[in-house]
Amino acid sequence: MVSIRSFDGGGFAAYLSPPAGGRGPGLIVLQEIFGVNSGMRAVCDWYAARGFVALCPDLFWRIQPGLELSEPEIDRALALLGRLDQAKAVDDAAAALSFLRTHPACNGRAGAVGYCLGGRLAYLLAVRYKPDAAVGYYGVGIEKSLDEARNLSCPLALHLAGLDKYCPPAAAAQIQAALAPDPRVTLHRYPNSDHAFARKGGSHYDSAAAELADLRTIDFFVRTLSVKPHSFESLWAEHIEHEFRTRSTEKTLATMVEDAYVNHVPVLTGGVGREQLREFYSNHFIPQMPPDTTLTPLSRTIGDDQIVDEMIFQFTHSIRMDWMLAGIEPTGKRVEVPLVAIVKFRGGKLAHEHIYWDQASVLVQLGMLDPARLPVTGIESARKARDPNLPPRKLP
Repeated sequence: MVSIRSFDGGGFAAYLSPPAGGRGPGLIVLQEIFGVNSGMRAVCDWYAARGFVALCPDLFWRIQPGLELSEPEIDRALALLGRLDQAKAVDDAAAALSFLRTHPACNGRAGAVGYCLGGRLAYLLAVRYKPDAAVGYYGVGIEKSLDEARNLSCPLALHLAGLDKYCPPAAAAQIQAALAPDPRVTLHRYPNSDHAFARKGGSHYDSAAAELADLRTIDFFVRTLSVKPHSFESLWAEHIEHEFRTRSTEKTLATMVEDAYVNHVPVLTGGVGREQLREFYSNHFIPQMPPDTTLTPLSRTIGDDQIVDEMIFQFTHSIRMDWMLAGIEPTGKRVEVPLVAIVKFRGGKLAHEHIYWDQASVLVQLGMLDPARLPVTGIESARKARDPNLPPRKLP
């Protein structure tokens, strides 16, 4: 814990989590209504593990310093929230921002990320002060302060939950109408998720939505706080868009450097260089992708020059797929298999793709391998990847 001086002469505590590398961009982590509890400290540690100096200030210090509540104590938390001077809470967040920017571990750039109450405060910080970037998770009451949007000073991203009773559809529509025209604002919607979907252990925790939101947040801060010239997530998304939706070989190749290569490691398909990849994409990959193919994200790691993407690849084997199943006629069977893509970038374009999947699992699901006679599995591998709590294989 560190001590911070407020703008009006008081003092309050904050939890500081420095990055393992010793130095990096700063993040003010703005609390939920439960105080700087173990959950918020864990969030700080999560950001610190990804290279940020994370600081969570105690914004209830004027009412009850050191507050630590949990979700079952929500009535008490709401009562305290009713006594909170939110204008002063924003000022205190700004004081924490000033403290962080001058901290030896911070590289001078600092943003803010907030949850619930903190989501609204992150927005207010972005329109009243000058963080380098701000992110709000399911912020409550942002629609009541949209008249301040004209003062927005930095890139802003908001995660909105479709089932959130604290930000119902009418409020979300107001936020959309006011903020979407601003090119600095990114709005992400999670239609099947409820309020606090990213609170681990919470009653509305949605692991898939939380994972996706966190990936988007990290990419947003990598772009805005680390001064990277390109968004790896956006580049990768554009590449996938042309592979699976526009189905354009030339547009796919335009996202790649001239000497790029693709290696589908389990079956050694792909190509090296522009001409091989043009032949591969136009004849064997894009036209041989089943129409019901879907990619469901599981995790994503973003480094200095590459992305590691873990997903579930789903399709019906309704057409020939020589890039994956050379020489095998369509079986009509449904397949779900974990797939990992390691994607390297150079100069704002893809340099290579190393793609891995469990080919044995695919062949089991097509009826071509017998899991009773071999140490292989079928769709169970995808289910286990989605839910690590499923029981492991019993060993003899």
